[in-house]
Amino acid sequence: MANASLATSDLIEGIKSWRIWLLLGWQDIRLRYRRSYLGPWWITLSMLVTMVCLGFLYANLFKLPLNEFLPYLAIGMVVWALILSLITEGTSALVESTPYLKQISLPYSVFILRIITRNVLIFLHNIIPVVLVLLFFQVKISWALSGLFLSLIIIIFNGFCFAWILAILGARYRDLVPIVASIMQIAFFLTPIIWEARILPEKYRYLVDYNPFAQFVEIIRQPLLGEWPSMNAYIVTITISLLGMGVMLLLLKRTRKRIIYWL
Repeated sequence: MANASLATSDLIEGIKSWRIWLLLGWQDIRLRYRRSYLGPWWITLSMLVTMVCLGFLYANLFKLPLNEFLPYLAIGMVVWALILSLITEGTSALVESTPYLKQISLPYSVFILRIITRNVLIFLHNIIPVVLVLLFFQVKISWALSGLFLSLIIIIFNGFCFAWILAILGARYRDLVPIVASIMQIAFFLTPIIWEARILPEKYRYLVDYNPFAQFVEIIRQPLLGEWPSMNAYIVTITISLLGMGVMLLLLKRTRKRIIYWL
């Protein structure tokens, strides 16, 4: 019971310390682009250039209309960048925060929320090129766009849960960082980001149907394209959210006292 109370207290106190993790997240971005004229807007510019270049390339390779493929690709790239960052940076969140944790008494959750803050801010920069692409190609807006907020909440909540899980495991097993990076690289090519699911033969449809990353991308992509995500996408993502929360709470309860020794 004491361990459970300690774990719950860490989560609550971490959320209450919102000024700290907002400041740390914003400071991370400022330090990354200090002495730069454009600052964080380099994020937006580099994403826009990448979208356009890859859009022209793969639209011609796959013989797809550019006005359909480029919005599809742009949204997929931005959502994947968010998911990838939350997972890979979450894996080393506690290890990279060791100087703080050994000198200041702060809830561990502050440093997980720091990762969330930093990557949500980057996502907001990255979404600007997507909006420009959607406006340029006059993609129709529908009531499906109202589901976008729920989809973002689902992804951010999952990011928090799985960043916590991976941060604990990454503190204990330092080999986890390159392992996760390699897995995510493979997952990128198996997820419909730079290719469309409809081009797959029926016998390979399982690469999309049983790919959880594809479902998370879909719940953001479809509303922006004016369509409702499938019910399967919502069922899969919400189920993963509940499982992730359960594993996070269990792992945090059992390891909360040991984390500082692993660091």
